[in-house]
Amino acid sequence: MSAGLGFGLISAQRSPGDPRTWTDLYREALDLTALAEQLGYRSVWTTEHHFIDDGYMASLLPMSAGMAARTSTIEIGTGVVLAPLHHPLRLAEDAAAVQLISDGRFTLGLGLGWMPVEFEALGADLKRRGRAMDEILTILPRAWSGRPFTHHGDVFSFPEIGVRPTPETPIPIVIGGGAEPAVRRAARMAQGFFSNASPAKLTEQVAWAADELEKADRDPADFRWIYYTVMCPGANREAAWERARTHVHAMRWKYGDMEPSANRSGELPEPPPLSDKDEDQLRKATLLGTGADIAEQVAGIQDAVDVDLDIVARSYFPTMTFDEQAEVMQQLAEEVAPLL
Repeated sequence: MSAGLGFGLISAQRSPGDPRTWTDLYREALDLTALAEQLGYRSVWTTEHHFIDDGYMASLLPMSAGMAARTSTIEIGTGVVLAPLHHPLRLAEDAAAVQLISDGRFTLGLGLGWMPVEFEALGADLKRRGRAMDEILTILPRAWSGRPFTHHGDVFSFPEIGVRPTPETPIPIVIGGGAEPAVRRAARMAQGFFSNASPAKLTEQVAWAADELEKADRDPADFRWIYYTVMCPGANREAAWERARTHVHAMRWKYGDMEPSANRSGELPEPPPLSDKDEDQLRKATLLGTGADIAEQVAGIQDAVDVDLDIVARSYFPTMTFDEQAEVMQQLAEEVAPLL
């Protein structure tokens, strides 16, 4: 396990009855990034979706540039940019700008996306998103080389062009997802994988990557594994769950409500009551307790695989106030991070 702890996934969402404006939430996102650096977190991550009624963050690279400008040492990562929704040349330009502003601290996390409404509204083909990703992963390194090039693929086509300015340090690319094709694509074409799989599924992912890395004659030691998981500290596991319960429920429920919300107006709906079955599932999927409790649970995940994991606390809860969020961050930094 790599030392230190990352923090995310910042999404700047409003919640029902939230008095904060989106301006407030974006300012808070920058303030939380600065706080993460002050507390010694090694990385901070954002997450992308489009057209959600609560304002789920849609523009990760402008936000990443702002985060980079507010900090000086912490890694800034996207977890993830939905790559097929973006033109690769513009993606290359924006990522290069973030890398320059951050002085080499940027990691570009990419994923396929899955919501039909996003693809339809933005003119992308959901059925060809895998092919689009393959082309994007081919185009980005060529764009960042600074040498003019051309590309004529099934999804993207453009004449000979040079992308400038170019990053002065390489931009690592990690792929996020869960399915075998995503893992194998990362092992062939990227520098790492961004996972939140169960320990059993993570073991499968590591095996898929190892097989693909061997086929590609790539050194597994150079392939980065970033593992993000929801965690919440407390005096004990019961107290931690009481603290996290409504926030975890709201966060997970919203994923199912995203697409229906794309053409919704008016007040944000409240999540439905949490059933006993769903509560049991959510509780089992959340790392809870004292710093030692959480570190022990993380160690159990690490012990399930034979690769080093960079651990990211998915402990940004949109329904928390800034002060509540800052307190969680401080406790994780002081009580969990030193034990990893």
